Amino acid sequence: MKVILCLDDKNGMMFHRRRQSRDREVIKDIEMMCENKLLWINGFSIGLFENTKIKIQCDEDFLIKAGLGEYCMVEDQRIGDYEEKIEEVICYRWNRRYPADFSLDVDLSQWQCIGTEEWKGYSHDKITKERYKKVDKDENKEC
Repeated sequence: MKVILCLDDKNGMMFHRRRQSRDREVIKDIEMMCENKLLWINGFSIGLFENTKIKIQCDEDFLIKAGLGEYCMVEDQRIGDYEEKIEEVICYRWNRRYPADFSLDVDLSQWQCIGTEEWKGYSHDKITKERYKKVDKDENKEC
């Protein structure tokens, strides 16, 4: 599976059971990336994709049920227990530090950065998209 995350500068994901932020340009990018592909989510994320054409599968056990090559939007769940199943991690970074009481539980320095893009978001001056794959020994891990 391919995991999609939105993170602040300290890998924070949530604060008081709420997402730290949202940006409509990120949703548009996810819509383009998932075109004609399935996007797994849980009930927490359903509101992000109400007005999109993305093929959504909403299930509270989505990290268990998602298959090879399928996308998963993760906002309020730990992914460390599923790390062996994850083929790719796609991070949208807010390039800000928000208060966070729920953070990413996977060390991305152990993954290989395979690309970055930056653009102006709707609510953020800069959004950075990073893509990671599992590291083979002796490969560069830096973005």
